[in-house]
Amino acid sequence: MITPDLLQELAATHGTPLFVMDHDELRSNYAMFRRHLPRVQAYYAVKANPDPAIVKSLFDAGASFDVASLPEFMVVHDLIRDLPEVERQEWIWDKIIYANPIKIDETLQTLDRYKPLVTFDNREEITKIRQFAPNSGLVLRIRVPNTGAMVELSSKFGAGPGEAVDLILEAEKEGLTVEGLSFHVGSQTTNFENFVQALNLAALIFREAKERGYDKMFLLDIGGGFPAPYDASVKPFSELAKRINAELERLFPPEIEILAEPGRFMVATAGTAVSKIIGKAVRDGKLCYYIDDGVYHTFSGIIFDHCQYHLESFKEGPTQICTVFGPTCDALDVISMAEELPYNLERGDLLYSRNIGAYSGASSTSFNGFPPAKIIHVNR
Repeated sequence: MITPDLLQELAATHGTPLFVMDHDELRSNYAMFRRHLPRVQAYYAVKANPDPAIVKSLFDAGASFDVASLPEFMVVHDLIRDLPEVERQEWIWDKIIYANPIKIDETLQTLDRYKPLVTFDNREEITKIRQFAPNSGLVLRIRVPNTGAMVELSSKFGAGPGEAVDLILEAEKEGLTVEGLSFHVGSQTTNFENFVQALNLAALIFREAKERGYDKMFLLDIGGGFPAPYDASVKPFSELAKRINAELERLFPPEIEILAEPGRFMVATAGTAVSKIIGKAVRDGKLCYYIDDGVYHTFSGIIFDHCQYHLESFKEGPTQICTVFGPTCDALDVISMAEELPYNLERGDLLYSRNIGAYSGASSTSFNGFPPAKIIHVNR
């Protein structure tokens, strides 16, 4: 764990704003996932944080990768670009899934040489894959309950369970091979029942496919949604893993390969933001602090990830509820309207925000002339 003292040392050396990534925590999260879900191969969802150093640490730890765009694919590909062509193709086939159900034509054309594993969820995508990436292996994404997820995904992606086998058979008619199923229970899912229901739906579709003569499926991708421990309301990961393991053992024989797409779970707790107070005011009787980071930068997850990050002070003292604004001139740039902080903080004092490693740079820009936070990687 990165201590407050180390954060202050890094800020003194590098200035602010800072985004500090703890690679020991990354490796620890990966090891925890593998320990509690030993049957499940972890495909890190690169979109959660595509920083190449993060991808490299997880690569070295043994992770596979879920990519959803060609730039994300290239971040992973850069790690193996020196391998001979045949070895690269084999590695990509075994270690990468392109899990965006709707793909750009040109991306499919680029990927086809590697015989990639790609997801789909509709007839139009079958036609597109047949035309631009006929060497692909297919995984059908099904729609499952997202009840209680922080970010709901089922309204945008996923074939209905009633049409699933029809789509599998249609893909086969087009000369494609559907190798398995995938689902996503929604990002930051604290309702563990979502996983139970999804696994049971998937098992029914496996059974129906076999009954209708299709027996080529050998893998199940249980997606992402594994919750990060943002607060005490999130139950331990071990409890979720216990329920998943029980359903996997009951529903899926050992020859079915199981993979998952943890993103937030891997990186959320590994990232910490450090910012500096650049202004202070009282507005309508309420104390307001202005800091040099905001929603156009590290705190973009407030808008794009429906997440609320809490700020802590390195200084102690009596506290009160205050507002914290980012540095830009946009009134949208609000980090918190109700943050409990010492009321005696001054310009130049530092604040920090833990558990901000996932989706924290989703829209990072230089809007209004303010640059993104400097990224510091800590390997101990």
